[in-house]
Amino acid sequence: MAKLIYSMITSLDGYAEAADGNLGPGAEDPEVHTFVNDVFRPVGTYLYGRRMYETMVFWETVHAEADLPPHILQYARDWQAAEKVVYSTTLESVSSTKTRIERTFDPDAVRELKAEADHDLTVDGPTLAAQAIAAGLVDEYHLFITTSVVGGGKRFFPDGVRLELELVEERAFNSGLVYARYRTC
Repeated sequence: MAKLIYSMITSLDGYAEAADGNLGPGAEDPEVHTFVNDVFRPVGTYLYGRRMYETMVFWETVHAEADLPPHILQYARDWQAAEKVVYSTTLESVSSTKTRIERTFDPDAVRELKAEADHDLTVDGPTLAAQAIAAGLVDEYHLFITTSVVGGGKRFFPDGVRLELELVEERAFNSGLVYARYRTC
């Protein structure tokens, strides 16, 4: 059975989305981006809400731009190769291949996806992830923690959730960003 992974860049004070939209420096670091590529290359399916999909669909066509560094091109190839499921009641169509729209998040359907998948899945974005967490579907949490305290926004973990997690990997980057991977107990 495949794992469902929730991963986001977060501020030091736990926000996956800052009120002003800026989580601070660190994510654009080529060392970090190459590491992200390596960690998520095996992912076979991305689960997105509409807003996260609209951010990530950039990777569908970025390879056409000139003079891109190898780590950007590699991420684009990996993203394009994966399946994408977009949960939205308002999105009319998608502009990327291997992508379908689901109108509601159905925990049982995601359980079935996990059971049938040959490769891991990710759930991306704090709003959609909150539904997966509440349903007990998330197997691992990958946090990329910046050096910034942003004071507000959307939290990485939803309010009212208690989880017991085991730290299974950590890494600090020269930029100050810290990667922490936790597994559910």
